[in-house]
Amino acid sequence: MKFESDQLTSGKEVCAVAVTYHPDADFGLRFNRILPQVGRLVIVDNGSDEAEIKMLQELAASPSITLVLNLDNLGIARALNLGIQRAVTLGFKCVLLLDQDSCIDDDMVQTLIAVRAAYPERDRLAVIGAGFRTGDKTTAPSPEESGGWEEAESVITSGSLITLRTHAAIGEFREDFFIDYVDTEYCFRARAKGYRVIRTRKPLMSHSIGAITHHRLLWLDKWTFNHAADRRYYIARNDTVMLREYGHYAMGLWALKSFGRCVRLCKRIVLYEEMKIRKIAAVAQGWWHGIRGHMGQRPRRHSKLSVRAA
Repeated sequence: MKFESDQLTSGKEVCAVAVTYHPDADFGLRFNRILPQVGRLVIVDNGSDEAEIKMLQELAASPSITLVLNLDNLGIARALNLGIQRAVTLGFKCVLLLDQDSCIDDDMVQTLIAVRAAYPERDRLAVIGAGFRTGDKTTAPSPEESGGWEEAESVITSGSLITLRTHAAIGEFREDFFIDYVDTEYCFRARAKGYRVIRTRKPLMSHSIGAITHHRLLWLDKWTFNHAADRRYYIARNDTVMLREYGHYAMGLWALKSFGRCVRLCKRIVLYEEMKIRKIAAVAQGWWHGIRGHMGQRPRRHSKLSVRAA
């Protein structure tokens, strides 16, 4: 695979890639904000229903939108890889990865390009993640947050700018993870290969992770994400795999570390969340499959999951 110079001067050299799974009616309004900022938008849909596909097809009537339809839910990693492959075919230098319910700012792409241009080791830069606001928080960034970047261990998928030349060296997103920790594993793998991961200090989008609720326990403030049981399964399993592959634990201590995390997660579920038994069973199964190396999609007998890039 051959790429021209990866110098980036305009958003028109960037291809946005968005993965959808049962998108809501406001999806088109949110993603109309990205079209003026990039050269093309590739939407990869993971098995949405007929009405939702019709909405996406109407959006794709625009010459600047390409729609890829998967008949089934192939997972976030496979969908991202398909979108990036299409961007390579179309001749773009960079991709901007987006979640279906992220609402981006009007200056997102230009800010990411400016941060990339200012970074002193651009040839070793794997991912630029976008800072983001959560919930209804709309306060302006403090002066120290208003510009520049910070080094990061990992960044979320949505709002990530990736140069295709670098992506070819790092490799594709890991499809056996299916969903959850897909972005984390990619960043860890990139860093293991000597690349850097950074995040903008300035928030460039509004983005929610799960359905966060606040709880008061005695004098302590507690929060929980209220993920569905399937998400709890993938989180527990893939976190276990990450500890085994990147944790640098002696002997089998990674398994004990993962078990401890799962116990704390189950405690939070018992205290604050609904559908407790189903979620705890999913966490236990996820931990065991992570220990045994059982990867890919969770068995079909379980309920549908959301493929949001959390």
